[in-house]
Amino acid sequence: MATPALSVEQQIKLLEDARTLVLNDANYYQQILQGILPIIDPVGRAEPQRSEAGKVELRRWGADFLAETFASPSVQAQQKETLCLIILEMLKTMIENPSEDNAVIKSVVQTAASIYPLVFRWIINNSYDTSTWERMQAIKTRILRIWDTAAAGVRMCCIKFAQRVVLAQTVGPDADPRRGDPMEVNLGMVPLNHPLLTPRNLEAEASGLLDRMLSIFQESISDAVLVDATLNSLSILIRTRPQVANRILNVILNFNPLKQANSPMTPKLRVMVKSMEKTTRLLLVDVNKRDPQNPLAGRIQQYVERMMRSRNEIFDEASRKRGPPEPTNGLDAAKRQKLGGPVPAPVPKFHVPPLAPGPHTIAQLFTVTTDEGLKAFDVSLLNEDLVVKIGISILQKLNADTLKQAVGGIRQRYDSLKAVQLEVLNPATAPLGIEEDDDEYEPDFYGAEDTEQILNKLDSAPSIVEKVIEAPDMAPTSFVLPPPPAMTTEEVAQIGQGTVTRVFGVMQTLEEPAKKTKAGLNRLAASSCDRDDWITIITRLATRSVAGLEELDGNIKPEVNSVVPASLSNTIRESLHLYVLEDFRKRIDIAVAWLCEEWYNDKVQMKLGEEAVLHYERWVVKVLDGILPYLDGRDKVLTRFLSEIPSLSLEVLGRVKALCRDPAMVNLALTSLLYLVMMRPPVREVALDAVEDIWDTYDDAKPIAAKYLTKWRPGFAERLKEGGEEKKTNGVAVPV
Repeated sequence: MATPALSVEQQIKLLEDARTLVLNDANYYQQILQGILPIIDPVGRAEPQRSEAGKVELRRWGADFLAETFASPSVQAQQKETLCLIILEMLKTMIENPSEDNAVIKSVVQTAASIYPLVFRWIINNSYDTSTWERMQAIKTRILRIWDTAAAGVRMCCIKFAQRVVLAQTVGPDADPRRGDPMEVNLGMVPLNHPLLTPRNLEAEASGLLDRMLSIFQESISDAVLVDATLNSLSILIRTRPQVANRILNVILNFNPLKQANSPMTPKLRVMVKSMEKTTRLLLVDVNKRDPQNPLAGRIQQYVERMMRSRNEIFDEASRKRGPPEPTNGLDAAKRQKLGGPVPAPVPKFHVPPLAPGPHTIAQLFTVTTDEGLKAFDVSLLNEDLVVKIGISILQKLNADTLKQAVGGIRQRYDSLKAVQLEVLNPATAPLGIEEDDDEYEPDFYGAEDTEQILNKLDSAPSIVEKVIEAPDMAPTSFVLPPPPAMTTEEVAQIGQGTVTRVFGVMQTLEEPAKKTKAGLNRLAASSCDRDDWITIITRLATRSVAGLEELDGNIKPEVNSVVPASLSNTIRESLHLYVLEDFRKRIDIAVAWLCEEWYNDKVQMKLGEEAVLHYERWVVKVLDGILPYLDGRDKVLTRFLSEIPSLSLEVLGRVKALCRDPAMVNLALTSLLYLVMMRPPVREVALDAVEDIWDTYDDAKPIAAKYLTKWRPGFAERLKEGGEEKKTNGVAVPV
């Protein structure tokens, strides 16, 4: 019994399952693709009984799957190159069918745009495969023929296909795997004697296609979709093909996307013009951002500015004709005088109600809210730090006018309380012997008193001043902040370290001087506000800030490796040391300047007094110890450092001699010492002693050391002759 045929819906469901499989694992693409091709066959040889509608549905799905496959980044380029050879015949059949569905044609053109560089690369390396190139040429011819007559969606894909053809058939950068695009294809890869590909013809075809793409800017085309698609395709050509970039930009700069705005402005036309203008502007801005020094940068900037002004004039014309909107709540205050209307007084934003009669506390005086809930809240329950943070936040966000009105309201309250305090009874007119709170007092019932009675009552009555209840004195007084708490030694050191860190942070933001100027010894230490001046300030803070104030331990010169007590100067020295070692090759001049200041300070201190704390020797050895492990045989930093520091000791030369333990560093150590011999006569003998010590100690260094000693120490050759033997090391005879 024959197996019943599956419906189109069932087949598409199975195809979707296969698509899900390859999306999860790209290794199955080749197997799934070969199994899908018979099902989506445009001729329908697999199932002749299938309806035409069913065939179209399957072809749509198949074309979309092919476009997705060759545009997917998860599929390797080598795998795509193999798969594209399998589908060429099917693509050719679909594209050449005059009655093919537009959705199928669109996906086929997308697939062709993705595989054209792959086929082009295949033909470059396999010139015998004539049939594959003929199929690709037939597909290309058909796409270029339907470019101007197809639907808008198909024409967009044709523009993309033309862009890929221009990219492949023009000279570009060589393939370089380090750029992340090992499958780069361009005309420069085609051999001159290729039997199928002629570079001259291919380049001419690419130039013609580029002109055809640019022709859209010279025609009265109102389809913004095609213009935007062309601009987006040209952006890649401008970036990857510099030889045609100026040609493209000149055409775009002569294009006016706002030209159609002169016609009656419909909503559709408005959207289209805005889209073309924005795409053009963004493309040109991106070109200037990528290459600000390009020869057309000035024209591009002028074009963009002119376009933005024109856009504002066109699309903002309606609002400008209507003028500013009228006020909705009555007449505007600025027009009151012209219209004759009275200008209302400004309503206060904040009102402080006056205090009711009676005694009041300080809290009531400064309470400006009318909310009873807030009045009842006890602020003392909150933490002091939280109250301070809340207060600072409120003051930062508070309006200045509101604050002024609140202060003015409290000032009025204070003035009213002050006036009430001054209202006391006048003792000359008040009745004597009568209490103020006696409600039964009737002055008409008392007879007149003579002078003697009045004097007796005055003697026995208490003073009226004692009965006056004085209001609390609320006169403003001066406020003094409490003194800060005493700081421990550790806190002082920590704060000092933070200060030094901020000082070096400022140095990181300064620029290096554009030109080194030599003003001599009479120059100012910091006159140009650059990094060198800041370095000078820092080094002098380290060397001179506490000079002569340091405590001695009984020795004039401390040991190099001794522990130095923490101080601001030593903290700056440590920071300078770390700053130099971070990039000692570029900052060796900073190290030399710093050590020169240290040496000068040591000399001044030794001259001023018999006892002094010396720092130069310790820090020059420490800097040298930090540099030596990172040197190689070709470095010149060591030679420069030894030649520019003001003083050389035996310990410094001992560090240089120790470099000869590594055979690769022998030449560097001896060359540096030879430079000292030649250019610093005061240390010539000490440097020659170091070279002779190297000759005695290290066998790998004997040939070079003997050569230098023979030239600069004539007695060295005589001593060898007196020894009666010719010194040989590593099979090389030493000249004597």
